[in-house]
Amino acid sequence: MKDENEFDYDNYIEKTHTYGTILMVIGIVLLLAVPFLIASVTGSHINWPGFRSGVIKVLLIYIPSSAAEFLIYTPMLGVGSVYLSFLTGNLTNLKLPCAFSSREIAQTQPGTKEDEIIMTLSIATSALVTMLVIALGVALLVPLTPILQNPTLKPAFDNVLPALFGALGYQYFIKDLKLSTFAMVLSVAICIFVPSMIGQTGTMIIVLGAVTLAFAFVIFKATQKKAQSLIDENNSNKDQ
Repeated sequence: MKDENEFDYDNYIEKTHTYGTILMVIGIVLLLAVPFLIASVTGSHINWPGFRSGVIKVLLIYIPSSAAEFLIYTPMLGVGSVYLSFLTGNLTNLKLPCAFSSREIAQTQPGTKEDEIIMTLSIATSALVTMLVIALGVALLVPLTPILQNPTLKPAFDNVLPALFGALGYQYFIKDLKLSTFAMVLSVAICIFVPSMIGQTGTMIIVLGAVTLAFAFVIFKATQKKAQSLIDENNSNKDQ
């Protein structure tokens, strides 16, 4: 008989999907309601032909991008983390580093029940800390302005994000130098020959992720084929 105090993982996932779907719908409705609310309060007139044209252009870009991000990030983060990440934003520059660091510290494996819980807690913590820091930043914006605009400290502030990603990325790059070198060389080449892609971080991640996965698959198949050849050769030598 099942212990009443035992954690029901399947029920947890089911409730996560239920609450996650409800919150995502509420979030989308609130986001879409903002411009109409502003127009209603200010008495502004909405140019509907222009509105439709703008929405179509945005959807053409973001529907494929959103579908690709869903397929990429869901296996990486898990159920609860994906709902929280997509709802609170800052996935690439805040949520992913926090989640991967938590996974490294807890030493959990992707796809396991333990990893699902760890990743969800890390993303939730990241969201709460982000909101707290933003609130403090807004409250202290005026007193801190002279410090933030100090010419001596400005280069340091400009390089906070690259330094953060460099430190976090190293522990993953070192695990497979062949793949990481391929991805870095490819990204540098794209930025050199297509400078407009430098500011397209989301698109770059999707493209580089897909190409690197394909390259990893090719390496895997080649390694597998080589290993099988060695096994066949050893078996042949034994028979002789």
